[in-house]
Amino acid sequence: MARREERSLLVGLDVGTSKCVAVVGQMMPEGHVEIVGRGESASRGMNRGDVVNIEATTQAIKRAIENAEHMANCRAQSIFVGISGTHIRSLNSTGVAPVKAGSVTERDVDSVIDAARAIAIPADQKILHVIPQEFVVDGREGIHDPIGMHGVRLEAKVHVVTGSISAAQNIYKCVESCGLKVDKLILQHLASSYATLLPDERDLGVCMVDIGGGTSDIAVFKGGTIRHTAVLPIAGNQVTNDISVAFRTPAPYAEELKVQYGVALPQYSTGDDEIEVKGVGDQPSRRLSRLTLAEVIKPRYEELFRFIRRELHRSEWYDLIAGGVVLTGGAAQMPGVIELAEEVFELPVRLGVPHNVEGLKDVTRNPAYSTAVGLLLYGHQYRPQAARAPTQGLSYLAQRVGEWFRGSF
Repeated sequence: MARREERSLLVGLDVGTSKCVAVVGQMMPEGHVEIVGRGESASRGMNRGDVVNIEATTQAIKRAIENAEHMANCRAQSIFVGISGTHIRSLNSTGVAPVKAGSVTERDVDSVIDAARAIAIPADQKILHVIPQEFVVDGREGIHDPIGMHGVRLEAKVHVVTGSISAAQNIYKCVESCGLKVDKLILQHLASSYATLLPDERDLGVCMVDIGGGTSDIAVFKGGTIRHTAVLPIAGNQVTNDISVAFRTPAPYAEELKVQYGVALPQYSTGDDEIEVKGVGDQPSRRLSRLTLAEVIKPRYEELFRFIRRELHRSEWYDLIAGGVVLTGGAAQMPGVIELAEEVFELPVRLGVPHNVEGLKDVTRNPAYSTAVGLLLYGHQYRPQAARAPTQGLSYLAQRVGEWFRGSF
């Protein structure tokens, strides 16, 4: 940024299926982040996390960044960018390395992490993150920071996230076409967790679900660290499509109906409430019951929550998330969604909004900004390391254990 040294500013960019959101945060002397600018633009070049139109996506990014720059009175040069999509894959891996000097050093930790990331992945995928879960020193488990401990054998259990090389390169191309550099490409559900989850939830066990326009991103935490991630291709746009087909109305107007009048449970609307539904082409408008709209919306959300529950059972984490489920993202704030989710999951459910930030209330109290705010918080915590690394994206190979969030892009 032109005045980054003076004001210590960070920029987070959430390139979503339905809209592109940019947030500018200022690092305050007290140590917290204050939101000083935001901008958003309708996204027409993304589909379920993948770039399908370079020009349209570039224009959406440019408009969102410009709006955020104008509000914050700054000029962006580099940004933290989120990535998601059905191409994201994840698995848990284990690495083993000898302790060379009798006690564990940072170099030993580097070696064991490198051993854990040495896994076979498809040729079109590349590692985005290698996230340590715990370390084992001579059979002693549950160690989070092994540096300085005596031993001869060090083992690391890590969570590896991979993504499509071409999908990442397309995002880089769109951002760089706007005259910007990418500080770091970050998994969106990882970023959202920074903004929405509390330390107690991470320790006890919690599932965070970020419901966007094209995808629903799942992240499971236990023992203070991430254990499982997944991406489902069911989200807010499917609800809009159902409304468009059922009411025979154009998709843009169906989105307006969903945002203005949509509820996920019929009891949240009364039978005598009516809404005007625009017809297709020259067809006249009609008036339909708001209850009918709720009856179209509810089945799609039920389907989404059942898929999430099935994924939790498949990964064997359902019985281990005593902290329940945290829903965030723009599609999670519809009235009745939390109550419906509790019925399906049979677990406590709450709405996740950004925390640990100050500033613009329409950002800090809005779950639609969770990913963008999380990108700022990620950058705030890891910016010193990102600043030392080339922006082209070499791996970060010499971080301390508490700072282990590596990327290959």
